[in-house]
Amino acid sequence: MPEKPVPPERDMQKILAALASPVRREILGLIWGRNLPAGEIAAEFQVSAPTISQHLNVLRRAGLVTRASEGTFRRYRARQDVLRGLHGALWDSSKWTPADDLPERALADARTGRVVIATADVGVDQPTAFTAFTDADVYSRWLGVPVTIDDGRFACTMEFGTRVRGRYDVVSAPELIALRWDFADDNVPVPGGEMTGYVRFHALAGEGVERCRIEVQQLVDTAAQEEFMEVAWTMVLGRCKAGVVGASNPAVPVESRRPRPKRRRSA
Repeated sequence: MPEKPVPPERDMQKILAALASPVRREILGLIWGRNLPAGEIAAEFQVSAPTISQHLNVLRRAGLVTRASEGTFRRYRARQDVLRGLHGALWDSSKWTPADDLPERALADARTGRVVIATADVGVDQPTAFTAFTDADVYSRWLGVPVTIDDGRFACTMEFGTRVRGRYDVVSAPELIALRWDFADDNVPVPGGEMTGYVRFHALAGEGVERCRIEVQQLVDTAAQEEFMEVAWTMVLGRCKAGVVGASNPAVPVESRRPRPKRRRSA
């Protein structure tokens, strides 16, 4: 039977994050005017069925697709009404219309890139969440591996061998960190090179409990980087959410993660 309709106060951030993925945009085009089971959708892409299932879940949580069960099949269809209404939700789009008669444009270069957006709501206030990413001791405790931060430069080696290093270009407490970083790992099929990301901290109110939403906006260049960064940043934010409360209290003992090999997924 069809799912319940998505309430009108849907989270715009989830919609924009879902549309940031070119794979998810292709899925929406595929099911724009028809109901298709997940297996038929996956057959149109050169990625695994579980990966397509994850993309479908993101689209469904954002309210961009419906899912109906027919026996053992689950059929998906794009929510055309939501996507058509997105234009109006972005205010007056005419102010973003490029002008053709601006000679100054020839004097500059521009490029359009991709962005991966990852979020997690943590059970500490905004300043504490910000400190969790800028204090090396606290950072080490919730990440589970030693982290060094020296004059804006940070580095760590994950328990599975990936070496991460970078620099905080902007540290604006308690709201924003802009960073450039890269990693070294012979077992990761993603080209190396310095990448740019932004970590934002949003204070959340309500229910008498101080909380904070941590949002990462990671710029990427390729579909391979996009998929890898989705995994990497959700892992990092997941660890932060699970451990930041204890890590922020020096009296709470925290165990470091033991080294372990990382198994590479087969293609």
